[in-house]
Amino acid sequence: MALDQSTIVELAQWLQSPAGRYVRRWEQVQVDAMVANVFGYHAIQIGLPEWDLLSANRMPFKARTHQESSPGNRAAGVSLVLEPENLPFDSDSVDLLVMPHVLECSSSPHQILREAERVLVPEGRLVMTGFNPWSLWGLRESIPGLDPLLPSPVHQQVSVARLKDWCKLLQLEIDRGRFGCYAPLCQTQKWLERWAFMEHAGDRWWPVCGAAYAVSAVKRVAGMRLVAPAWKRKRKRRERRQAAVASRQAYESGDAAGRQGAAIAATSTERAMEIIQHESGSRV
Repeated sequence: MALDQSTIVELAQWLQSPAGRYVRRWEQVQVDAMVANVFGYHAIQIGLPEWDLLSANRMPFKARTHQESSPGNRAAGVSLVLEPENLPFDSDSVDLLVMPHVLECSSSPHQILREAERVLVPEGRLVMTGFNPWSLWGLRESIPGLDPLLPSPVHQQVSVARLKDWCKLLQLEIDRGRFGCYAPLCQTQKWLERWAFMEHAGDRWWPVCGAAYAVSAVKRVAGMRLVAPAWKRKRKRRERRQAAVASRQAYESGDAAGRQGAAIAATSTERAMEIIQHESGSRV
């Protein structure tokens, strides 16, 4: 299993801290907006089952999964236990996939993306969240000598630029995304509230430096058009030309026949008039 279980457990615990609740509130708003109008039949959330990120979606079947089996899974709303690197779903069978902080907890994020692309239906949607290494939080975690405060180290965090490059290699097109959480990394709610003014300032002046991001990608499948061989195309063009010539000849022959009939009719009429006039003169 490529997922680091210790990182997953630490992430779930960290989300209960003041900084974790701060990130969680922001990501909940962004994900709700991204999944609200996604329609289909099957919606799956990979990881963090105690955090319902499918609540705003209206699909008939919604499931939350976990990476390990535990007695508390049922209470957390877990429907499936699976590995994100080997999803137990058929190809082209899932309409919506939500992956909160999954890539940064794995040693093979490329394989997770490949599996997500495989199981999504054409025009299916993939929603991902993660920590941004190019932020104040990432800068703080990169300073030597300071104790790390984030559950995932900076070298495991996947930037949006790298994520875009990976998606280009697959049939995934990122069509929307947001950065957020611009306040410094504080351990208390009091200091987070004091830095709350940086949310609006950061969104305006340094938008790509938010501590967290949420992106949405669509699986694009190119359409296929069957092209006939060249000799078939030439034969069809020749048949069309022959049909056009035949129809023109038929029209012209019909015209000639019509003119001949009119001439015969006119001659017959003149002959009849002459006979009538001759008979009239004889009577006189």
